[in-house]
Amino acid sequence: MSKTTGSTVKFMHLKISHTTKYHYDEPVHYALQQLRLTPKARSNQRIMNWQISIDGGSRQLDFSDQHSNRVELISIEPGRTEISIVSAGEVETSDTAGVIGETGGFAPLWYFKRHTSLTEPGRQIRALTEELAQSFDSDIERLHSLSKMISATVAYITGSTNAETTAETALISAKGVCQDHAQIFISAARLLDYPARYVSGYLMMDDRAEQDATHAWAEVYISGIGWVGFDVSNGISPDERYICIATGLDYKDAAPISGMRFGSSAESMSVSLQVQQ
Repeated sequence: MSKTTGSTVKFMHLKISHTTKYHYDEPVHYALQQLRLTPKARSNQRIMNWQISIDGGSRQLDFSDQHSNRVELISIEPGRTEISIVSAGEVETSDTAGVIGETGGFAPLWYFKRHTSLTEPGRQIRALTEELAQSFDSDIERLHSLSKMISATVAYITGSTNAETTAETALISAKGVCQDHAQIFISAARLLDYPARYVSGYLMMDDRAEQDATHAWAEVYISGIGWVGFDVSNGISPDERYICIATGLDYKDAAPISGMRFGSSAESMSVSLQVQQ
């Protein structure tokens, strides 16, 4: 369901069901996972209801990290060969043309100019930003130009990269996915002296409800406006079809699920995701 107010702001009521299953070829006796799977409360989205259920593990604690992400720490039940995590609920979103504005949190703006191992710029990213040294009418225009340059250079090819692929490597190979597009954009934006951060979340597709993975985009802080989103993979600023789950300096900070385990058992993962009205 979508609706419009007298000020023409578009609202949308989105329903999400996200299941992640891990299977191990041998019993696992100790493993911990961090979940960042609860949508944020922000100016353009309101959580109507949300719950996370776990089969094969138990909650140890939950907390807010330095990016104000809700984090839940879970442990696997000793001897299990499978753990299933289901996050589901409803969120009301609105189209603010990508503008989030000022947001709270524990990290100062200068922190978001810091490069990480995944976003450290190399020769290729530096060359990319040199093309943006020309005069632009606004910061928004410069950043949309950056987004277009990355999209034209790095083809979206599923499976071409992984969680350890750096922004520079993805740009050199000229292929990647939304994670790589976002991290290249973030690296370049920081070189241009903008605070920038990574966003993980959901996107309702126009042609289907079933999806293979979560989505990722970037946000940049622009003086006088606040945080503004840029989805390089789709060439737009996020609208009412997007739900933000977590933010961070890079993918590792905002990964929906991350963790560690003891032992040599092989791990496989399957994801079932539906995003719909």
